[in-house]
Amino acid sequence: MVKRLLSASSGELLKMNGKELAQSIKASEGRTVLSENVVVQPAPDGLTMSEIAAAFGADLLLLNLFNVFDPQVCGLDVNDPDDTVKRLQELTGRPIGVNLEPVDSDAKMESTKFKLPEDRIATAKSMKKAEELGFSFVCFTGNPGSGVTNRMIVEAVKTAKANFSGMIIAGKMHGAGVDEPVADEESVKAMIDAGADVILTPAVGTVPGFISDELIKIVKLVHAHNGLVMSTIGTSQEGAGRDVIREIALKNKICGVDIQHIGDAGWGVVPPTETIFELSNAIRGLRHTIARMARSINR
Repeated sequence: MVKRLLSASSGELLKMNGKELAQSIKASEGRTVLSENVVVQPAPDGLTMSEIAAAFGADLLLLNLFNVFDPQVCGLDVNDPDDTVKRLQELTGRPIGVNLEPVDSDAKMESTKFKLPEDRIATAKSMKKAEELGFSFVCFTGNPGSGVTNRMIVEAVKTAKANFSGMIIAGKMHGAGVDEPVADEESVKAMIDAGADVILTPAVGTVPGFISDELIKIVKLVHAHNGLVMSTIGTSQEGAGRDVIREIALKNKICGVDIQHIGDAGWGVVPPTETIFELSNAIRGLRHTIARMARSINR
């Protein structure tokens, strides 16, 4: 039996495989924070965004806009690009994941569609490379205008089961430019059946019309199939200030989610004291927030 993530040291976290990481999160009873970091944006004083996120209490780090075939993180220098993820794990002491986007060429768009480079698209090739680089988890979702659909997310999960050994997160934070429900029970069930470990949904309060009752139904469905749920702040409200963050955090904890994600739009505008720290404090209190911030990565 693994140690709950809430109390685990960096040494313990980085030894966990996908199933162990999921169990560790489950044992933490809704007190896990995931921070998403854009890797192409510079941080102050030669740091990485991931180091800052870890310092302010993030348990899990998710890299966005990361090129799996030419690995680079702004602020991180390595001799061999293939050591990028390993080095970032050493500096942060956190499990690190990557966004891969299951683009649907037939998607019915409601906004302009952006053409994604191959390195960000969810394919067997990119998943195999994510495995080689040492990522602890993958996240199948869509950035704005990417044309990612729930149908293609299901297909990506199926492909990942044969090509990636870590934890699999799947779902949509927002429409990704596509005219379809962002999160519904039918799509969620299909993702679970395909093998997703964690179902990603919008956080209540971030997408119009996605209310607590809908999230509670999804949480109960996923938990009944031994899965986890991650609510996400992916609509730039991570830059709306601490009062908004606190309200969203408590609403979604009441609904029963296992992980709370906070997006990258606030970086450089709103300090992590008002985003990651506030989210962490709201869902697990000051004691556990300080413990995660202060616990040495050398433990």
